Amino acid sequence: MPEAIAARGLSFTYRGSVRPALDDVGVSVAEGEILGLLGPSGAGKSTLQRVLTGLLAGYRGSVRVLGREIRDWGREVYERIGVTFETPVSFRHLTLRENLVYTARLYYGSARDPEELLAAVGLVDDADLLAARMSKGMGVRFNVARALLHGPELVFLDEPTAGLDPVGAQRMEKLIAVERDRGCTVVVTTHDMTLAHRACDRVGFVVDGRLVALGVPGGLCRRHGKREVRVTWDGGSGVYPLDGLADDVSFYEALRTRTVRTLHSREADLAEVFASVTGRELS
Repeated sequence: MPEAIAARGLSFTYRGSVRPALDDVGVSVAEGEILGLLGPSGAGKSTLQRVLTGLLAGYRGSVRVLGREIRDWGREVYERIGVTFETPVSFRHLTLRENLVYTARLYYGSARDPEELLAAVGLVDDADLLAARMSKGMGVRFNVARALLHGPELVFLDEPTAGLDPVGAQRMEKLIAVERDRGCTVVVTTHDMTLAHRACDRVGFVVDGRLVALGVPGGLCRRHGKREVRVTWDGGSGVYPLDGLADDVSFYEALRTRTVRTLHSREADLAEVFASVTGRELS
């Protein structure tokens, strides 16, 4: 499948720093794929996004975006990609609707219907609200609508569920799936493990400027996590490894001698796997 992004040997060091913010990163993203980037604050995720979107020059290695080295693109690349950042970007004296109408005029091609985009992110009832009065969660949702306004082939979403309640987070997950279904490639930087597991085709763990693991969420959990069975009984509980359970004498002894109340299995979640692989916490 054609690649929307192909980075090889990517390194970047900020001026005045001796430590690279990105260190020999290699990653490819297929057209129509959803890639999640996970890592603690300061790991290099935002720097990676800024290089991939052409906002940071002076990198070493190769970074091809939509078939061309990113340093060789001009402004026309922003006709084909969409970008959000954690801090909302808007014209504060305009309403949300006016913001999208005005922004649409900055693109050469046709734009999507602002009302439909506001509805998709749950802001259609706030279309006439001044941008200056948006809450943090509203700003996050508005940023996504703005990034999708021109129907990009590739979109970068920075913490798209930050500040959202469960209903808003589910709406964002659904919107990402809709964008993928129309052929858009999506790169998501997130701390939201539910979003990463359910929405992303693959996830990458970023630590100290390096991409230390990359794979399908479920596969990473099975490979690096502990699968367990938890049993509760009157007055206590026990946890037993799922692998080898058929030969676990203590498990069968608990079932035989206790009044069992609950029994269920679980796999490690991405946060646990991240900690196991990297030795770091995501928070």
